[in-house]
Amino acid sequence: MAVAHTSEIRLKVGLDENRVPEELTWSAEDGGVENEEAKAMLLSVWDSKNKESLKIDLWTKDMPVDEMKLFFHQTLVTLSDTFMRATQDEKMTATMKDFCEYFAEKLELKG
Repeated sequence: MAVAHTSEIRLKVGLDENRVPEELTWSAEDGGVENEEAKAMLLSVWDSKNKESLKIDLWTKDMPVDEMKLFFHQTLVTLSDTFMRATQDEKMTATMKDFCEYFAEKLELKG
């Protein structure tokens, strides 16, 4: 099947003199996003030839630790939702959701 359309997502990382991220921006024109600021990002891609996940994890040096904890919690919740949509494995999804609750409880993220 031929590709009928392409869509581009761009990430821009501003680095300080030590090559530590100072600013992150992203654009996704099809989604109406243009140079939006972010403080952290996690990107995973699947290399099917080598059967391994490749990743980029970046955060700016002014990303607060309390926000990083929230970011991780929300990412874990989203990953469990994505896992369910991708696999329809309800039992493992429930286990993942249980862990997300445990994670939030241990980090005192929910009041």
